[in-house]
Amino acid sequence: MRKVLRRTVRVRLATVAVAVPLLFLTACSGASGDSGAGKQPSSPAATASETPTPTPTPSAEYKPASAEGPAENVPLPVMPEEAKVESKEGLEAFARYWYELVNYGFETGDVEPIRAISGPDCAVCDTFYLMVGKGYENDDWIVGGQIEVQGVHSDFVLTPDSRYQVLIQEKQDEISYFGPAGPYGTRAGTEASGVQMIEARFSDRGWSADVVVTIKSPTT
Repeated sequence: MRKVLRRTVRVRLATVAVAVPLLFLTACSGASGDSGAGKQPSSPAATASETPTPTPTPSAEYKPASAEGPAENVPLPVMPEEAKVESKEGLEAFARYWYELVNYGFETGDVEPIRAISGPDCAVCDTFYLMVGKGYENDDWIVGGQIEVQGVHSDFVLTPDSRYQVLIQEKQDEISYFGPAGPYGTRAGTEASGVQMIEARFSDRGWSADVVVTIKSPTT
């Protein structure tokens, strides 16, 4: 997912320490008795049947990927409300969410969530889709590749292309490829941090990552 920067960008990062259905069971029974001397008239009585409260089904347990098999029951990241706002804070929250979907793609092979919030001309995105797609072919799977976002910053200045730029300081874990026959390849992770830039556009559909470029490559 690394590309060469096409223009000089001033980098200033602010490190960030890292958004029982009610059951109504009503049974009615009525009984009417003959009234007579010395007897009180009987009145209809309602009785509720006792039904045990159903035990909630536990959520399927998350299982990370390993040499034994792919990840299971990976929760889909939820976009925070802040990331839906056209503001400096909204753009920075969107950038963090974008990388959460990258990590989700590495764990599941599902790139559609990130494709939905990325532009069609994002070359880095296309590289990511291809990498993940090949990593999950023929019952293969990926272990690792998770990206740790260490800092996010935007000056929130609109460019001539009607985009906003946001810088992301990040590092990535090693990627290992596995198949039914065993491991067949690795890609080294990064020990030092790199910096990427997202150029995002805001519309009535929210933020979209139109361009993603690497402006400082991490060392392995």
